[in-house]
Amino acid sequence: MDIFEKKVYRSVLGPVYDNEKENWRILTNNKIYACVKKPTIIETIRLHRLHWFGHVQRMEENRIPKRVLYVNLGTTRLRGRPRNRWQDEVREDGRIVGGEGWQEKVHNKEEWKKLLRTARNRRILHMPVD
Repeated sequence: MDIFEKKVYRSVLGPVYDNEKENWRILTNNKIYACVKKPTIIETIRLHRLHWFGHVQRMEENRIPKRVLYVNLGTTRLRGRPRNRWQDEVREDGRIVGGEGWQEKVHNKEEWKKLLRTARNRRILHMPVD
């Protein structure tokens, strides 16, 4: 997804002329992020995933989304490296955003919203690959 997003931005922004080398070149990832000044698609997905997780965590125990989140199917996993589960991704995103004590903040709605707003404004979840 990230590659597609950068490809679209590169086609929209177009090449730039390099005066030193006297030729045209494409923009680097850092230049693209500086020009766009919007959260990447990966950041948006991570923030929405954390937002939804907080919403489900504050639900009553008998609600279907909360029961589905913690259901244990009792099946065995395939051989090889285990695939990441949704909860693994949430755990990693929460650790990036809130440090070690992020799980206690989930139950306080205002504190959780403040944490996610801070992550969005400071672009904590932004990890450019360059």
